[in-house]
Amino acid sequence: MNVKALLLCLLPVAGHAQGFAGLGTAVDGFAVPQRGTPFDFPTDHAAHDNYRIEWWYLTANLKSEDGTDYGLQWTLFRSALSPESGSGWATPQLWMGHAAVTTPTAHYVSERLGRGGIGQAGVNADPFTAWIDDWELSGDWNTMQMSASGADFSYDMDLTAQGPLVFHGDDGYSVKSAEGQASYYYSQPYFDIAGALNLPEGEVPVTGIAWLDREWSSQPLGANQTGWDWFSLSFDDGAKLMGFRLNQTDGAHFTSATWIEPDGTATPMPDGAFNAVPLVENGQGVPVHWQVTLPEHGVDVTVEAINDNAWMTTSVPYWEGPVTVTGSHEGRGYLEMTGYD
Repeated sequence: MNVKALLLCLLPVAGHAQGFAGLGTAVDGFAVPQRGTPFDFPTDHAAHDNYRIEWWYLTANLKSEDGTDYGLQWTLFRSALSPESGSGWATPQLWMGHAAVTTPTAHYVSERLGRGGIGQAGVNADPFTAWIDDWELSGDWNTMQMSASGADFSYDMDLTAQGPLVFHGDDGYSVKSAEGQASYYYSQPYFDIAGALNLPEGEVPVTGIAWLDREWSSQPLGANQTGWDWFSLSFDDGAKLMGFRLNQTDGAHFTSATWIEPDGTATPMPDGAFNAVPLVENGQGVPVHWQVTLPEHGVDVTVEAINDNAWMTTSVPYWEGPVTVTGSHEGRGYLEMTGYD
């Protein structure tokens, strides 16, 4: 299947089904996350073909030697056309890769599309390797290497974990709606990262911190949910916060969050405990400054995009970029917003 044919298979899901990218559609025949299911590592670092949607999603906040802020994204998505199995070209597994570099004045984006079963893309558990074409994320989850490239950028990075895996929700069972839609969701939010960005102006050595998310489900959104605003915030005192706001067609929101102590102790926050209020929109009507609060842990911060125009011009478009954090806590992080025109 060529790239155009693959895209035609994928886009009807994004364009006509319920919720952002069809993630609110029915799940007949696919597996559904169950509360209390234990994780099995390293197996669960790899793909779960009996679930409809899955991703390996890494973001990084970087600084160059002169103190300039940069952001980096590396994401691999797996989407199944059906719950049936197959090999070679008959596999129902579709793969999509997104890579981006954000600077204060530019946002570079690249996308790769692939079909499972022919070696073009996939994820192995042991040793862990996630790839699409020549993009790769590999290692033992303590020490990792990562690379990607586009028409006007490339990067090669080394990552070293400085803390434990963090499990969101009820030991990794993350509820996404009042109706009970859920996913399996864990993170490695403690990577130190170092390497080089290759940009039109030349090579830029960078160092910083990175956050890797793993999530899989078959219907992670409710039928009335149109998208989300997701925050991963790393504070200068060592604490971290993951929080998201799922937006509904009636104007209401479902929220969830995880408060992470400097030692990695994670406390799940129920619907309503985390609040995110948009303050300023960019020229596209996408909010790029937010007030984020988590009163139970004294959080009241302003989150501001480093570059307001970090729009992902991909097959399923969304906003994704690095942010600064000021207020009750200082720090940096990443913001992802979906379901915006």
